[in-house]
This record gives sequence, structure tokens and C-alpha cells, in this order.
Amino acid sequence: MSEDIHVAVIPVAGLGTRLLPATKSQPKEMLPVGRKPVVQYVVEEMEKNGIKQILFVTGRDKTSIENHFDFDHELVRTLRENGKEELLSELEYERMRLQFFFTRQRRPKGLGDAILCAQHFTGDRPFVVALGDSVLGMHGSATVVSRMVETYRRNAPCVVIALREVSLEKVSRYGIVEPASEGPISLIRNLVEKPSPEAAPSRLAITARYILPAAIHDAIERIQPDRHGEIQLTDAIQLLLKEGMPVYGVRLGPEEKRYDVGNFQSYFEAFLEFAWNDPQLSGEVKRMIQELLREDR
Repeated sequence: MSEDIHVAVIPVAGLGTRLLPATKSQPKEMLPVGRKPVVQYVVEEMEKNGIKQILFVTGRDKTSIENHFDFDHELVRTLRENGKEELLSELEYERMRLQFFFTRQRRPKGLGDAILCAQHFTGDRPFVVALGDSVLGMHGSATVVSRMVETYRRNAPCVVIALREVSLEKVSRYGIVEPASEGPISLIRNLVEKPSPEAAPSRLAITARYILPAAIHDAIERIQPDRHGEIQLTDAIQLLLKEGMPVYGVRLGPEEKRYDVGNFQSYFEAFLEFAWNDPQLSGEVKRMIQELLREDR
């Protein structure tokens, strides 16, 4: 039985071009969804699932992410001096028992290259990869990573990927797997990157969370870039699969919806749904939205 996994890599080096001009001067991972920036939900999810160390793979103009997870003593002092101690609870995330590390992906060459940038940090340890622009579950409540860790512990060394079912017309946007069986956890026979609906082996899409063994680094170094010059993590996983390493898929539960802040449509959907379910303001938000709908008739 393998040891528990306490290390996560969060790639946040993407340029966010589909969200311009909002992302011209700030990372897409720092865009607010409800009360928090996207990446804070991801980090809080990692802590709830037993992660102790996080490496952010950053890029140019991403320093606000590092600042966000640092202690801001000046802000704390200002709040106290101005009688706003009640707001200190909003900074409790700064006290998460996590160690943060940062490294730079110098050129945007794909997710596989970002993982390779983390090699000296992860070493020979298995590790979680959590995409920094995707929240799983309302307010980051998903526990799928814990189920993935347990799957790894029982079957190590292996690759474990999170899966969700998408509509047939959307399979061409994702990596799609061919599962060996039904059920919440399954061996994977094959992976196909962005297949046509006719060629898709299923409607199960790879979804923003991975557990990878140290062997992934060698596999990434052996694959070729795609036609856009990017190194795809899916290709490296496919190579390990062909060479005999088991790959398992763990399906998201019904309460673990993916909120992918990759374009304005998905961003607006995520923001509205989080605001609709806000623990303090949901009633007022619902009233405003219902009033807007009446005015639109």
C-alpha cells in the first residue's frame, strides 16, 4: 500500500486570452466567483482533501496570486485601527496549514510542460494536479481528490484522473476516455483527445484533477508537441497507458459540478450560480435576478 499524497501542483501560467480585457492586467485565476477568487476555492479544496504542500506553476504577471496567499499584516492592522475587526474572518484562509511554493513556466507550452516545470519539486513522489481555473463543487466543496488518492493507494503506481459526463455535442472540447467498466471508479482502456462525436469512445471527459506518478516526467519528455507547439499531458498519460501502467478514472459525484472559468459564458454561469447560493445574500440576489427577468419580458 502506498503512502498518502500530500503534494499538489496548480498550473496558473495560462494567458487567459478568452477572457480579455478582464485578464489584461490580472490572472484569470484571480477573477472573483462569488466572494472569492477562483484559485482560492481550488486551494481550499486541496486543503480539505489532505494536501500539505502546493506548488504554483506561474507565468508573467501572476504575482498577485503569490500576494493573495501571503500574510498581509498591514491590512490586518488597518482593519483593527478602523474598527472593522469583523472583516478579519474574511482573511482566515491566510492561516491554512499549507506550504506554498512558486516556480515559473517561462513560455506557455501546454499543460505537459507546466508539469515538467514542477519536476524538481515533486521528485519521485506521486502528486495531485489541480487546474487553477476550475472549481469543483459549489464553493469548492468537492472531495473527489480524496477518492482519487485512495484509488492510487490501492493500485500504485498508476495514473488517476477525474471524470465527468458531458453531452455528445461537447466531446470534441475535451479528452475523452474509454472505460473498462461502469461505476464510479474504472480502469481506462484508452484516451482520445478532442474526438468527433462519431469517434468518441464515451461521453466521459477528463476533468481538471489528476494524480500522477513520478514516471510522468519521463513520458512528457518523450512525447512530441502538438500542431500548436504545446506539450499535452493527455499524450503523456496515453504513452504510459500503452506501456502498461494502469490508468484509473474516478467520476465526479452529483454534487461536484465543474465550474470552468475559461471563457465569459462559463465565467458568468459560475458567478451567477455562486451568487445565487451565497450564504448571506442569496435572497437578495434571487430577488434582483427575478426582477430583471420580469423587466425583460
